Amino acid sequence: MHKGRLEAFTDGVMAIIITVMVLELHVPHGDTLADLLALWPVFLSYVLSFVYIGIYWNNHHHMFQVSPTVTGNVLWANLHLLFWLSLLPFTTGWIDENKLARWPVALFGFDLFMAAIAYLILQAALIVHQGAQSVLARAVGHDAKGWISLLLYLAGIGIATAGLPRLAYATLWLPALLWVVPDKRIERVAAKGDNG
Repeated sequence: MHKGRLEAFTDGVMAIIITVMVLELHVPHGDTLADLLALWPVFLSYVLSFVYIGIYWNNHHHMFQVSPTVTGNVLWANLHLLFWLSLLPFTTGWIDENKLARWPVALFGFDLFMAAIAYLILQAALIVHQGAQSVLARAVGHDAKGWISLLLYLAGIGIATAGLPRLAYATLWLPALLWVVPDKRIERVAAKGDNG
């Protein structure tokens, strides 16, 4: 089946996730700059979650640029990814309400870890559908950045549960910094004019 509905649905869900997150940013209860600056931890959490949604949206777009059709397995794998991403407003909000406490940061890290797993499952479902010699399969290869990200998420979860939530939260920024520059692997392989 054609991929158009999957892409449109995914774009819509990601837009809603971002909208829900921004609605959690409340206006300060005062009119001074100090009142605004008191909200910096909440804003920082929003920025990190927004960046993660942007990273997933960007990489999802690239992945489906070289995926002309989808299967039922791909549809379910995509929904699995959207499930974990849709929890980001909740896990971000819990961090905001509890000022980077241990369990909220650990849950945020777990959500990011599960979203990364879901993305790898989606990627694998597309590769199975398209074949081992497809543009996507050749472009992602062993996906070292993806595996490094998983390890960093696990480290963040472990550090948070060990009672160092601020260090854990800093660790959870590292995968975002790895991925904030758009992944060019798919573009490079596709630009060679070989659509697998």
